[in-house]
Amino acid sequence: QVQLVESGGGLVQPGGSLRLSCASSGFILDAYAIGWFRQAPGKEREGVSCIMISDGSTYYADSVKGRFTISRDNAKNTVYLQMNSLKPSDSAVYYCAAVLALLFRLCALDYAYDHWGQGTPVTVSS
Repeated sequence: QVQLVESGGGLVQPGGSLRLSCASSGFILDAYAIGWFRQAPGKEREGVSCIMISDGSTYYADSVKGRFTISRDNAKNTVYLQMNSLKPSDSAVYYCAAVLALLFRLCALDYAYDHWGQGTPVTVSS
């Protein structure tokens, strides 16, 4: 059974950092494209970042560019989202998602993904 488990969320002050982890069981994560999405209360789910299999290409939403970094550790079967300089507007539930084959132009679109984790909440507040 394919499972994704996010961790690392929590409460942080503005300007602080968090590192989210997306661990997989039941499949080898480096064979999949991985996306990070977030959803704040009353808002639609937003594609934050993704990393491709083929060449490791990455995508970042404009709202997080320069502050967030996606990476993968194949030995640990884990993908990370390093989030720096956090803002209150980054508060949301963060989800990771996986799909075997993905066109780069689709990587920020949630319907392109087959497998989802349960989400980890991030709250940025003083």
